[in-house]
Amino acid sequence: MIGFGQAGGKIVDKFIEYDELTGSNIVRSAIAVNTAKADLMGLEHIPEDNRVLIGQARVKGHGVGADNELGAEIAEEDIDEVQGAIDNIPVHEIDAFLVVAGLGGGTGSGGSPVLAKHLKRIYTEPVYGLGVLPGSDEGGIYTLNAARSFQTFVREVDNLLVFDNDAWRKTGESVEGGYEEINDEIVRRFGVLFGAGEVGSGDNVAESVVDSSEIINTLSGGGVSTVGYDAEGVETTGSGGLLSRFKGDDDNIESANTTNRITSLVRKAALGRLTLPCEIEGAERALLVVSGPPKHLNRKGIERGRKWLEDQTGSMEVRGGDYPIDEPNVAAAVLLSGVHNVPRIKELQQIAIEAQENIDEIQDESEENLEALVEDDEDELDPLF
Repeated sequence: MIGFGQAGGKIVDKFIEYDELTGSNIVRSAIAVNTAKADLMGLEHIPEDNRVLIGQARVKGHGVGADNELGAEIAEEDIDEVQGAIDNIPVHEIDAFLVVAGLGGGTGSGGSPVLAKHLKRIYTEPVYGLGVLPGSDEGGIYTLNAARSFQTFVREVDNLLVFDNDAWRKTGESVEGGYEEINDEIVRRFGVLFGAGEVGSGDNVAESVVDSSEIINTLSGGGVSTVGYDAEGVETTGSGGLLSRFKGDDDNIESANTTNRITSLVRKAALGRLTLPCEIEGAERALLVVSGPPKHLNRKGIERGRKWLEDQTGSMEVRGGDYPIDEPNVAAAVLLSGVHNVPRIKELQQIAIEAQENIDEIQDESEENLEALVEDDEDELDPLF
């Protein structure tokens, strides 16, 4: 995972924390790249050797001030410094690269597509993006950066997973508190998804395994992806006792409850708040991962959930499986890849078109004003000669 810019670095930092807490071994290695020294120093879990400060010659470690063209230029100029950090990691042990960035600022929105393009040129492993769209209340420059960056980023990666802050920030919530909660949400959702299949010795083995190849196949067609998630608390301790093994009827009831719980969670995950709100019908591919204590997971529930997703999306490429972990809840994560009917993206594309028109108008106006100014100056200077 490579966090590019402030938001990207913080999210990758959270992923490592999640890894440490859950033992899920998602992150083989993590790097943070930034033009602002203070942002890199504020990280807690990414090793200091893996924090790369770029653009020192141009911005002296103070960031690019939301100028994503400058962010892209610096990334191009200092790509060797980023590559130097990547050279220190065992790339042969990874399944994919994930470049994580906020698309509203300058460093992440400008630099992440540059890095993705570079990685795809050098490595055979897939390169994915995780792009965070700014909230509409964050200001016009951030929305414009996101509109521009999105178009480039989606073209340079093998698949762009999107999280839209606009759909998640609560009214009246402090900016800092809001982002903290959003980052937790991102890591929780993608943690269940990426953690599936990462089985160590002594771990519970899934009935129906979802491994990295399933995720790679789901993301293989490119485009834009969104993730749905829902969870429900369950008892992790067994009811125990010698008599429990004779309770055949109870087992049947428990099995039916487990199946119903899973199918209900799958529906809520897919139809509830997605990381990028959209119509799920028409999604090209989907992947369902159900996690939780082994006794609360069953093949029947997952199969029903998978069939329901096939019906809702109209896709024949719907994969599914379980991810047994000792947590006090059962969770369903639904990855929808190749989504099309996305209002927020249409809005961003429109903003990008209008902005370009405005920039052209402003440029023409500036040139006219400059000419007029020069003429006025010449008129004023004439009497002196």
